[in-house]
Amino acid sequence: MDENAQRIDEFKKEIADMRVRPPEDSAERVWLIAGLVLPLLGLGAIVLGWWGASGSAYPADQLPYVISGGLLGVGLIVAGAALFVRYSMTRYMRFWLLRVIYEERAQTDRTVETLERVEDLLRAATRPRAKADQS
Repeated sequence: MDENAQRIDEFKKEIADMRVRPPEDSAERVWLIAGLVLPLLGLGAIVLGWWGASGSAYPADQLPYVISGGLLGVGLIVAGAALFVRYSMTRYMRFWLLRVIYEERAQTDRTVETLERVEDLLRAATRPRAKADQS
Protein backbone atom coordinates (compact mmCIF):
# COMPACT_ATOMS: atom_id res chain seq x y z
CA MET A 1 0.00 0.00 0.00
CA ASP A 2 1.47 3.34 -0.97
CA GLU A 3 1.85 6.20 1.47
CA ASN A 4 -1.09 8.24 0.13
CA ALA A 5 -3.52 5.33 0.44
CA GLN A 6 -2.24 4.71 3.96
CA ARG A 7 -2.82 8.38 4.89
CA ILE A 8 -6.34 8.26 3.42
CA ASP A 9 -7.16 5.14 5.44
CA GLU A 10 -5.76 6.81 8.57
CA PHE A 11 -7.82 9.92 7.86
CA LYS A 12 -11.00 7.84 7.43
CA LYS A 13 -10.34 6.07 10.72
CA GLU A 14 -9.85 9.38 12.55
CA ILE A 15 -13.08 10.76 11.07
CA ALA A 16 -14.91 7.61 12.19
CA ASP A 17 -13.45 8.07 15.69
CA MET A 18 -14.83 11.62 15.79
CA ARG A 19 -18.34 10.16 15.33
CA VAL A 20 -19.36 12.78 12.78
CA ARG A 21 -22.83 12.02 11.44
CA PRO A 22 -22.86 11.26 7.74
CA PRO A 23 -24.72 13.71 5.48
CA GLU A 24 -27.30 11.01 4.70
CA ASP A 25 -28.77 11.27 8.21
CA SER A 26 -32.51 10.65 7.85
CA ALA A 27 -33.57 13.13 10.58
CA GLU A 28 -31.53 15.86 8.93
CA ARG A 29 -33.10 15.07 5.57
CA VAL A 30 -36.60 15.31 7.10
CA TRP A 31 -35.86 18.79 8.44
CA LEU A 32 -34.39 19.84 5.10
CA ILE A 33 -37.55 18.66 3.30
CA ALA A 34 -39.66 20.47 5.91
CA GLY A 35 -37.66 23.59 5.09
CA LEU A 36 -38.73 23.20 1.47
CA VAL A 37 -42.39 22.36 2.18
CA LEU A 38 -43.16 25.05 4.79
CA PRO A 39 -42.66 28.02 2.41
CA LEU A 40 -44.96 26.34 -0.09
CA LEU A 41 -47.59 25.91 2.63
CA GLY A 42 -47.03 29.55 3.58
CA LEU A 43 -47.67 30.68 0.03
CA GLY A 44 -50.79 28.53 -0.01
CA ALA A 45 -52.00 30.14 3.24
CA ILE A 46 -51.41 33.61 1.77
CA VAL A 47 -53.34 32.72 -1.39
CA LEU A 48 -56.22 31.29 0.68
CA GLY A 49 -56.23 34.43 2.84
CA TRP A 50 -56.35 36.62 -0.23
CA TRP A 51 -59.11 34.46 -1.72
CA GLY A 52 -61.21 34.81 1.43
CA ALA A 53 -60.59 38.54 1.75
CA SER A 54 -61.37 39.22 -1.90
CA GLY A 55 -64.96 38.04 -1.44
CA SER A 56 -65.84 40.93 0.85
CA ALA A 57 -65.87 44.70 0.35
CA TYR A 58 -65.79 45.45 4.09
CA PRO A 59 -62.39 45.71 5.83
CA ALA A 60 -63.86 44.26 9.04
CA ASP A 61 -64.71 41.08 7.15
CA GLN A 62 -61.32 40.98 5.43
CA LEU A 63 -59.20 41.38 8.59
CA PRO A 64 -59.55 37.77 9.84
CA TYR A 65 -58.43 36.47 6.43
CA VAL A 66 -55.46 38.82 6.39
CA ILE A 67 -54.42 37.78 9.89
CA SER A 68 -54.95 34.05 9.51
CA GLY A 69 -53.78 33.72 5.93
CA GLY A 70 -51.25 36.50 5.58
CA LEU A 71 -49.45 36.38 8.91
CA LEU A 72 -49.56 32.59 9.14
CA GLY A 73 -48.25 32.38 5.59
CA VAL A 74 -45.38 34.78 6.28
CA GLY A 75 -44.55 32.87 9.48
CA LEU A 76 -44.45 29.56 7.61
CA ILE A 77 -42.26 31.04 4.89
CA VAL A 78 -39.78 32.44 7.41
CA ALA A 79 -39.69 29.21 9.45
CA GLY A 80 -39.24 27.10 6.32
CA ALA A 81 -36.49 29.32 4.98
CA ALA A 82 -34.68 29.21 8.33
CA LEU A 83 -34.89 25.40 8.43
CA PHE A 84 -33.70 25.09 4.86
CA VAL A 85 -30.75 27.43 5.36
CA ARG A 86 -29.77 25.81 8.65
CA TYR A 87 -29.75 22.23 7.39
CA SER A 88 -28.30 22.95 3.96
CA MET A 89 -25.49 24.98 5.55
CA THR A 90 -24.86 22.17 8.04
CA ARG A 91 -24.25 19.77 5.18
CA TYR A 92 -22.04 22.22 3.34
CA MET A 93 -20.02 23.16 6.42
CA ARG A 94 -19.47 19.49 7.30
CA PHE A 95 -18.12 18.82 3.82
CA TRP A 96 -16.03 21.99 3.87
CA LEU A 97 -14.48 21.21 7.26
CA LEU A 98 -13.53 17.69 6.24
CA ARG A 99 -12.06 19.00 3.01
CA VAL A 100 -9.99 21.62 4.86
CA ILE A 101 -8.66 18.98 7.25
CA TYR A 102 -7.74 16.72 4.35
CA GLU A 103 -6.01 19.53 2.45
CA GLU A 104 -4.07 20.66 5.53
CA ARG A 105 -2.83 17.13 6.11
CA ALA A 106 -1.79 16.78 2.49
CA GLN A 107 0.04 20.11 2.70
CA THR A 108 1.77 19.00 5.91
CA ASP A 109 2.87 15.77 4.24
CA ARG A 110 4.32 17.72 1.32
CA THR A 111 6.12 20.09 3.70
CA VAL A 112 7.61 17.19 5.68
CA GLU A 113 8.79 15.49 2.48
CA THR A 114 10.40 18.72 1.29
CA LEU A 115 12.14 19.28 4.61
CA GLU A 116 13.44 15.71 4.57
CA ARG A 117 14.88 16.28 1.09
CA VAL A 118 16.50 19.53 2.24
CA GLU A 119 17.94 17.71 5.25
CA ASP A 120 19.35 14.96 3.01
CA LEU A 121 20.89 17.57 0.70
CA LEU A 122 22.47 19.41 3.62
CA ARG A 123 23.90 16.17 5.00
CA ALA A 124 25.28 15.25 1.60
CA ALA A 125 26.80 18.71 1.20
CA THR A 126 28.51 18.67 4.61
CA ARG A 127 29.93 15.12 4.46
CA PRO A 128 32.89 15.89 2.16
CA ARG A 129 33.95 18.82 4.36
CA ALA A 130 33.91 16.68 7.46
CA LYS A 131 36.15 14.10 5.78
CA ALA A 132 38.51 16.81 4.52
CA ASP A 133 38.73 18.40 7.98
CA GLN A 134 39.67 15.06 9.59
CA SER A 135 42.66 14.45 7.29
